Amino acid sequence: MNAYDKVMAARDAKRLTAVDYINKMFGSTFIEMHGDRRFGDDKAIVGGLAMLYDQPITVIGIEKGRNTKERMNRNFGSANPEGYRKALRLMKQAEKFHRPVFCLVDTSGAYPGIGAEERGQGLAIAENLMEMMTLKTPVLSIIIGEGGSGGALALAVADEVWMLEDSIYSVISPEGCASILWKDSTKAPEASNCLKLTSHDLFDLGVIERIIREPVDSDDRKMFEGLKMLVARTFEKNMAVDTDKLIETRYARFRKFGKKD
Repeated sequence: MNAYDKVMAARDAKRLTAVDYINKMFGSTFIEMHGDRRFGDDKAIVGGLAMLYDQPITVIGIEKGRNTKERMNRNFGSANPEGYRKALRLMKQAEKFHRPVFCLVDTSGAYPGIGAEERGQGLAIAENLMEMMTLKTPVLSIIIGEGGSGGALALAVADEVWMLEDSIYSVISPEGCASILWKDSTKAPEASNCLKLTSHDLFDLGVIERIIREPVDSDDRKMFEGLKMLVARTFEKNMAVDTDKLIETRYARFRKFGKKD
């Protein structure tokens, strides 16, 4: 598969969504929590508490929906400011009780509507970036589909970022990039190659720590159990790290991007 094939795979309507991963990894232990305590409840962000074996954790996912009705209800996975503020509220709650935070990212980007801008979309994303960088509890994020722009990064300032093999992670969509560079959105395949947005590109660049294989089918229990064990081991490792050291290492992770050895 070339880069643009990966883009199409990441956008596939049949692809598993954040709710699917939550159900398959945590089942009935997941308890959803709602609202940002300021404006309302954004259904594009699903968050709550769950049990990872015997460890309570906070789970936050960006949910696109699986059919037209669900996608409209979830705003196609494009969160409003209240969604990011709900996520931050849950993260700060997790910090208070020293619960690890597990994020599932799948969005083409934050919602750019007038209402979202009026309610402080840019500020909401910026606050998440700042607060996550100094969050005093382990954070792990997985890109499970599209990882688009600041809308994805707002849930991906983590100790480690993983990606599904056919997912993408980029500052801009290929179509948007092509429109800016060549004034022609049909050049999206060429832009995809330039953006280095595939999991293998980003692993080679040191932007992500792990590539996760795609589920063979929607009921791939072996894959989900393996992923669950990997997440549990990662949190066990990071929970044992001194808090100041954890934050320092997280900060250093982002500062090294773009530097040559």
